[in-house]
Amino acid sequence: MSEEEVKHEAVEILLKHLTPAKFVRLLATWQVGKGDYLKIREQLFAEETVETLSEKVEAYQRDKEDK
Repeated sequence: MSEEEVKHEAVEILLKHLTPAKFVRLLATWQVGKGDYLKIREQLFAEETVETLSEKVEAYQRDKEDK
């Protein structure tokens, strides 16, 4: 298995177990300036709409304020 295949498998696993927001945050810490977000955004947000993403952002902000 090539390094690229290992990375692809890891991304698949992470996408199944993390919310899109958490996955993007993780990517940001791993690969500052690397990779092509445009290539993976379709996969990241395949089940999302602007409305569902907005709801998740608002829920995250409310959670953050409550702590």
